[in-house]
Amino acid sequence: MTRFAAFVLVLLTCFSAWGAGLFGREVVISEAEIQAALLRSGPLQQSYGGVITVSLKDPPKISLDSPDGRAGITARMDIVWLGNRPVPVDVVARAGLRYDDRSKAFFLTSPVVEAVQSPALSRENEPLARQAVTQLIASYLRAKPVYVLREDGSSEEQAARWLLKSVRIEPGRIVALLSPI
Repeated sequence: MTRFAAFVLVLLTCFSAWGAGLFGREVVISEAEIQAALLRSGPLQQSYGGVITVSLKDPPKISLDSPDGRAGITARMDIVWLGNRPVPVDVVARAGLRYDDRSKAFFLTSPVVEAVQSPALSRENEPLARQAVTQLIASYLRAKPVYVLREDGSSEEQAARWLLKSVRIEPGRIVALLSPI
């Protein structure tokens, strides 16, 4: 009976979306909305074998202005080697975008760290720092959606929960295309 009810709900959504002219329409998520979602996230810290600890106290800054369709990520992290004092590093990375249908959420995925910079970071420690920072960012992005489609959102957002066809990053925004089943 629940499958039938879900099927009827999908049909009703499709017909109401069709009547509202939503097919072929887009749901736009702004860079500011994404940053606001990340601001609600707490800090993250990971230790790697007791040799190195990386911590992210503030959420990374996300920019959607890359011509390659990937999101830019900048962050300030602290790295601690074997109980020494924390070394602050500036991180620059890029990530792709994926939509998880089960959670109705958008996630940044497959981060690639382009730079780990700090005057206090030695050349011999840079590869280990880059690897640890990459793992921390990947872990952070897996756990923190940049946007969740709300059941109580706009009619386009409600329809996107059922009719999402594709997503892409455009300058300054994420665009989700709605399409009939």
